Amino acid sequence: MVLIYCWQSQGRVDCIVESPRYVYVFDFKLDGSAEEALRQIEEKGYVRPYAGDSRQLFKIGVSFSFGTGIVAEREFAG
Repeated sequence: MVLIYCWQSQGRVDCIVESPRYVYVFDFKLDGSAEEALRQIEEKGYVRPYAGDSRQLFKIGVSFSFGTGIVAEREFAG
């Protein structure tokens, strides 16, 4: 299942992808840094709803370049 712009008590998650074995939580930045996106996932507690979930959880920060329209950076944390 793919969920986009999911509102939580601490803010809005850009994208969550759920599969039977994995959960991927994405934050996207335009001309920001992938590190900043990962930090936001942590600071806003976007993964809290999955604390008791047995699936493997991945946090993914992605930065897009406004000038080129492509992915400029990406960082992962598991």
